[in-house]
Amino acid sequence: MGINIGDLVYQLIMFILLLGMIFAVYFFVRSLLARSNNSNRMEQKLDRVIELLEKDKRE
Repeated sequence: MGINIGDLVYQLIMFILLLGMIFAVYFFVRSLLARSNNSNRMEQKLDRVIELLEKDKRE
């Protein structure tokens, strides 16, 4: 009448898989946000380099 060991193991595995999926989505979204932030910084640096090159060409 007690809890079957197989049921307990199954529940534990499903709980771990659920937590794993939640963490995977969290880290995926976090990496996407970090990548977009890096590309913005890269664009700003490239704009600065272009400005300096144009300024250099005018002189």
